[in-house]
Amino acid sequence: FYGRDSELSEVVTTLKSDQARVAILGAGGMGKTSLSIAALHDPDIAKKFNNRYFVLWQSNATRSDLVLSIASHLGVTGGNLLPKVIWHLMDGPPVLMILDNFETPWEPMSSRAAVEEVLSLLTDIPHLALVITMRGAERPGQVKWTRPFLQPIEPLEDGAALQTFHAIAGEDHEESLVRELLNLSGNLPLAVDLIANVVVYEGCMTTLDRWQTESTRVVSDGYDKRSSLDISITLSFSSARMTREAQALLSLLSILPNGLSNAELVHSNLPIADIHGAQTALIRTALAQVGPTNRLLALMPIREHVRGIYPP
Repeated sequence: FYGRDSELSEVVTTLKSDQARVAILGAGGMGKTSLSIAALHDPDIAKKFNNRYFVLWQSNATRSDLVLSIASHLGVTGGNLLPKVIWHLMDGPPVLMILDNFETPWEPMSSRAAVEEVLSLLTDIPHLALVITMRGAERPGQVKWTRPFLQPIEPLEDGAALQTFHAIAGEDHEESLVRELLNLSGNLPLAVDLIANVVVYEGCMTTLDRWQTESTRVVSDGYDKRSSLDISITLSFSSARMTREAQALLSLLSILPNGLSNAELVHSNLPIADIHGAQTALIRTALAQVGPTNRLLALMPIREHVRGIYPP
C-alpha cells in the first residue's frame, strides 16, 4: 500500500469528525478498497470506533440483499429487517460502516431510489460514520456527503508505482524494462500489482514480449476483478450509465494516448450523436478522465483493453 498517504489522511481526518459520510470514488482497480481498509485499521479510527463493519458485494445485489447483508454483519435476524437494523444502530455505540463495491446494489436504475433510501436512513443515525467505495465519479443521492468531498482516486505517482512493483517482484530487474512495464500499467494499482506478479515468474522481458501479442490478457488469468484486469475493466462497461455513444467515444480514445480537447470534441465533426452526453458518461463511470491539460483521455490499460474488443 504505497502512494496513498494524502488520501488516507483525508479519509481519517474526516472520520474523526462527527457524522462523517465519505464516498471513495475512482476507476476500477484504482485501490479504493485498499484505501478504505487502511482507514478501517488506522489506530485513531480503531480507538474512536470499537464497532467497525466492512460489508462487501461481489455480484448483483438488490435493496433486500443490501439490508440482509448489513443485518448479517450486525447479528440482526428475523423479518422486516430494515427497521430492526436502524433501531439496533440507533441504540448502540458509535459505529463505522464501510460499504465496499457499492455500485453493485446502486447501479441498476430499477432499484437505485430504494437503495439510496437505505443509505439515507443509515446516515440519519448521528453516531454512525459511513464510507462507501464505488467505481465511477458519481456519489449516490439522498446523502449529505461530508465536505470537502474526497476527489476520485487518481493513478499512483511514478515513485509509488515503482515501490509497489519492487515490493512484489523484488528490485533485481533492469530499470529500463521496469519503467516500460509501469508505463503499460498506467500506474493503475491493480495493473501494477498484476504485472509485478507475472514478472515474479516470467521476468520483465518475457512479460513485455507477451504484452505485445496478448495485451491486457497477460494480467487477466484471474477469476474476478481483483485478479483479472480485463474483468475489472469490463465491469465498468456493464454500467447502466454507459451508452452506445460513450462506447464509440471510448473506442476513439483508445487510439489517442493524448486524448481530445474540448474544442476537438466539439469541432471535429465526430460521427457521435450526443458527444457531450458520451463524454459525461465516460467521466461518470471513470473510464475516461479530464487530465491536467484539460484533455479527455483514457488510461493505458483501458485503451489497450478497448482496442481489443471495440476497435475504432
